[in-house]
Amino acid sequence: MANIREILAKNIKETRQKLGITQAELAEKADISTNFIAMIELQHKFPSPETLESIASALGIASHQLFSVPPTPEDSLHQLRQQIMDDLDRAIGNAVDKAIDRKLKGTEAKP
Repeated sequence: MANIREILAKNIKETRQKLGITQAELAEKADISTNFIAMIELQHKFPSPETLESIASALGIASHQLFSVPPTPEDSLHQLRQQIMDDLDRAIGNAVDKAIDRKLKGTEAKP
């Protein structure tokens, strides 16, 4: 598992590159030094909450997105398994309800 500095550095760099802007351009938009952006991306410095807000705003994202981690394959499998189990529970419950309804309707029809 990556630490918070790695996550932050990776997210800033990837988002910046997706936007096609340089460290200098990001620094200017966030009103901080280019050197500081480089130090953050190299995991040598960690910004204050105010600076995090400035960077996120300059990147056009919410500040919490600077710390988001994509789901791992294991997370995805667990989520899929849970969804399948929920679907099965619902399907079995519906089938049981229908069987009971048919049985009750069948016994009501007989005198």
